[in-house]
Amino acid sequence: MAQYILIENGTLIDGNGGDPIPNAAVLVEGRYIRQVYTGGARQLPDGDITRIDAGGGFILPGLIDTHVHMAFEIDDFRNIMAMPLSMRFYKARLHMCRTLDAGITTVRDAGGADIGMKMAIEQGLVRGPRMMVSITALGITGGHTDGWLPSGLEMNLFPAYPGMPNGICDGVEEVRKKVREVLRAGAEIIKVCSTGGVLSPTDHPEFTQFTVEELRVMVQEGEYRRGVKVMAHAQGAQGIKNAVLAGIHSIEHGIYLDDEAIDLMLEHGTYLVPTLLAPLSVVEIGESEGTMPEYGLRKARESIEAHRASIARAYERGVKIAMGTDAGVMPHGTNLRELGLMVDIGMSPMEALVATTKTAAECMGWDDRIGTVEAGKLADVIITRSDPLSDIRSLEDTANIVFVMKDGVVEKDIRA
Repeated sequence: MAQYILIENGTLIDGNGGDPIPNAAVLVEGRYIRQVYTGGARQLPDGDITRIDAGGGFILPGLIDTHVHMAFEIDDFRNIMAMPLSMRFYKARLHMCRTLDAGITTVRDAGGADIGMKMAIEQGLVRGPRMMVSITALGITGGHTDGWLPSGLEMNLFPAYPGMPNGICDGVEEVRKKVREVLRAGAEIIKVCSTGGVLSPTDHPEFTQFTVEELRVMVQEGEYRRGVKVMAHAQGAQGIKNAVLAGIHSIEHGIYLDDEAIDLMLEHGTYLVPTLLAPLSVVEIGESEGTMPEYGLRKARESIEAHRASIARAYERGVKIAMGTDAGVMPHGTNLRELGLMVDIGMSPMEALVATTKTAAECMGWDDRIGTVEAGKLADVIITRSDPLSDIRSLEDTANIVFVMKDGVVEKDIRA
C-alpha cells in the first residue's frame, strides 16, 4: 500500500511570489510533492497517510543559500593555521546540521567542500543540506585565494590535499589546466575570484584579478562539460565588468557596483548574490572577539556602506538577486540574517523569500526540482511558527523553524 505524508493546517507561501494561501496542504509521496491543495474539497489517494499538523503556521519551500563555505567557520587565524586537516571534516558535520536546522535544505558551496562531503550527505552518513560544490576557488598569485604572508608562512582557507587542488593559476594555459583539474575533482560549478577581497592579506576588494581572456577560458571549459557555470567572487567594479563580459553566470558580493556594471548585468542576465551579511559579520566578530586580522577588519569597515548602496541600486534597476551569505565567514546556521538585510536595502519580505527559494534555484540551474512548492518537485518543505511576511527577522531564530523536510524525509520536527 502506498505511503503518503500530508502537511496541513498552514498558510502556504509557495516561493512563486503570489499571495499566501490559507488553509493549504501539501501531499508528499516518497521524495516528491504529489499534490498541493489550495482550497475546496481534498481528494486524497488511497493508502496510508501520515498527517503533519502545521498548527496554523506557515508552509514554505526548503530555503536555499547560494554562497556558503561548509568546510570552515571563521576563527582566530592562529587556530585555523594550527588545525589538523581531519578536524575540518568533523567540524563540517556540525556546520551541515546547523544549516539544515535553519531551514536551508540546499546550498551552493563556494569553495572548500570536496566531493566527499557532498557524497556523505547523499549517502546518509551525515545530516546536511543538498550541496552543489565548486571544490576550490581559482585565483591569481597574490590574489584573494593566495594566503602568503610577509613572514613566508601561508594562511590558506582552502588548503590543498587529494581531491582539493590548489586554486592559484596565472595565464590562459595555466587557467585552462586548473579548471580541468577542478572539474576532474568533481566541481559542479566553477568558482573564480576576479577581484581581491576583505580577508585576503595582500590585496583589496577593488583590485582587479584575471584578464577577460583568462575568465573566458573558464567559461569555455565549463561549457564543454555540459554547461557547467562559473560564479565569480567580484567586489570591485572593473573585476565585475570583466566577469560579466566573459560570460560568467553570477556575481558574488558586488560591493562596488557602478552603473556600467549594472547595465552589463542586465544585458547579460547575470545573477547577483549579495552576501550583505559577510562584511558586517567580519566587523561584528572582529570588534566583539578580537579574532579578525587588522587588514580584514579595516577593509570590512570600508566596504559596508558601499556594499549596501550597490545592492540597493542593483535591486532598483531589476538585477536578478539570489540569496547567499558567505556562511563560514559567520557561524553556520545564522544564514537567515541575510533576509533582514535584503529588506533593509529595499526588498519586500516576499521578494527576499523568493530570492531565497525560486530565484536561488534558478541561479543554481535546479529550478526543475527545488525552489517552489509544486507537484513533481522534490519534497523540500519547511514550517515556520512565525509569519515571515510580517516579521522577516523572526526567521533568524531557528526555534521558529519548527519543521524541516528534505527529499521527503523529516530532518527536524519541534512543533510540540
